[in-house]
Amino acid sequence: MLQNVDVGRNRLDAYRATVGDEVLQDLRELAEPLAGARVLHVNATSYGGGVAEILRSEVPLMRDLGIVARWKTITGTEEFFAVTKAIHNALQGGTRGVTQAEWEIYEQTSARVAAQMEEPYDVVIVHDPQPLALPHLRGRGEARWIWRCHIDSSAPDPEVLARLMPLLDDYDASVYTLGSFAPPDVSHGRVEIIPPAIDPLSPKNIDLDEHLAVSIVDWIGVDVARPLLLQVSRFDHWKDPLGVIAAYRIVKRRMPDVQLALVGAMARDDPEGWQVYREISDAAADDPDIYLFTNLTGVGNIEVNAFQRHADVAIQKSLREGFGLVVSEATWKGTPVVAGRAGGIPLQLADGVGGYLVDSVEECAARVLDLLADPAAGRRLADAGRRRVLHRFLLPRLLGDELRLISDLLERHPGTPQALAAAGVSGEDRDPVCGMRVRPDSELQHAYHGQRFRFCSKSCAREFAANPQLFLRTASRAGA
Repeated sequence: MLQNVDVGRNRLDAYRATVGDEVLQDLRELAEPLAGARVLHVNATSYGGGVAEILRSEVPLMRDLGIVARWKTITGTEEFFAVTKAIHNALQGGTRGVTQAEWEIYEQTSARVAAQMEEPYDVVIVHDPQPLALPHLRGRGEARWIWRCHIDSSAPDPEVLARLMPLLDDYDASVYTLGSFAPPDVSHGRVEIIPPAIDPLSPKNIDLDEHLAVSIVDWIGVDVARPLLLQVSRFDHWKDPLGVIAAYRIVKRRMPDVQLALVGAMARDDPEGWQVYREISDAAADDPDIYLFTNLTGVGNIEVNAFQRHADVAIQKSLREGFGLVVSEATWKGTPVVAGRAGGIPLQLADGVGGYLVDSVEECAARVLDLLADPAAGRRLADAGRRRVLHRFLLPRLLGDELRLISDLLERHPGTPQALAAAGVSGEDRDPVCGMRVRPDSELQHAYHGQRFRFCSKSCAREFAANPQLFLRTASRAGA
């Protein structure tokens, strides 16, 4: 059997004070045709990453809406997860590749996992490459299958992509975080765009009294009277933790009191985490003002929440990124962000809200110094970012998007939300950059190669104009 993940209870009504009655009514109407539908989410780990955080909140909400939702994780050896990490890196543009011996490990373990999947479902949502081969090896049965790719696979290793493409043919739809994330020459059926979201009521994001947040950070051992810089992420080279330390050292020459906390989560499906942890530890060994914390040393969701509220500046200097939900988490809590121009980060910091985008260590340090010198400006940026998160990147919007897609695949006529912001499903007018549903009469339009594209914001229009070919991979299949 796959490993069943136990989740707590979550009630839709609990979100009323955050998003309002109209949004909750939209969700109930979207869920009504799906009452009793059997939906399974499958991924590789129940902790230590953004996918697990989302599922822990979303699955109970699906159940509250009358859907028979389950979440299961696959099992595998360290050797298997080392291979899937190599595949993950290759999809993000890594050049190491995957050997034939490693492909054999992937295929043998995937076959054992597929044989463990016994129960019937109406819809199976598979997350990322680790369980990708399930329908190919098990057979599709009567279910509709969705592959949810949380990785920026716009410039993958071509040989690795070629090995994975036949597996994608067994899916009814593939879902990407942004329109530019689909791989080149994507040929597998229906393609959708659904950005992820944060849960404002999870322990990681729930409101904390300022005094309590300060007390938690103080208890952990950080000096709460001095400026604090913070990066929260997996310990991964793509997150550029060594670049964060380099930027911090530049800042410290100007502001000797500044401190840096690097907070990461160790996940079962990421065997490179400890290697990167050791590299960070070595790089920080000579500076007692650099703190290194993990979920295995007592820093969990509540502690991360406190750190993100107390920090003066949050840094997310990613080189490649899926979406980077920690950006929305920080601005939701009123903390400005300095972040790399990667993945979904520009969408969260678009149009001058939330913080600053940077392209180098030196630029990162300069922007951090700007924010430390003018805290009021930082608060204004963060306040604007919070409003953007409220509208675009909270869990109810993500849940609504997935309900609409599931209904469409099951031919149960998905509704059209009135108050809830929503991504467009195939056949609807949608922004080719972020996937958001747009009006046919939108003033933000761009003609390209005989097609007219519409946008939800100036920032998305600029992203498209800079490189239209990236977004045609998904936009051209909007009516598939």
